[in-house]
Amino acid sequence: MQLKSLEINGFKSFAKKAELIFNHSITSIVGPNGSGKSNVAESFRFVLGEQSIKSLRGKKGEDLIFNGGKDSARANRASAKLVFDNSNKIFNIDFDEVAIERVVHRDGVNEYFINGSPVRL
Repeated sequence: MQLKSLEINGFKSFAKKAELIFNHSITSIVGPNGSGKSNVAESFRFVLGEQSIKSLRGKKGEDLIFNGGKDSARANRASAKLVFDNSNKIFNIDFDEVAIERVVHRDGVNEYFINGSPVRL
């Protein structure tokens, strides 16, 4: 199983859609303070179902959603999607690629998807 990509949209400091492509092995994420390194790590835990908002450095689900800036309006939802290569069928699903996505809305409602189909946590 290989992680192919991470897509983050409206999650914490990521106002606009950001896609990280993992076509090579990654050992670490580096960058200056305030560049979003922790937010990338937290987006992994978020999409994989972390239920403790406190462990994602928030008090409520709304704290995970981009809250606006001087040039950007606040977002109404945050999402993160992991895409895996499943050509060796590690996941028991009949697709060569598996996308796991989680969306949180300002009203606190969470949605979960596998390959675009709604699923329960």
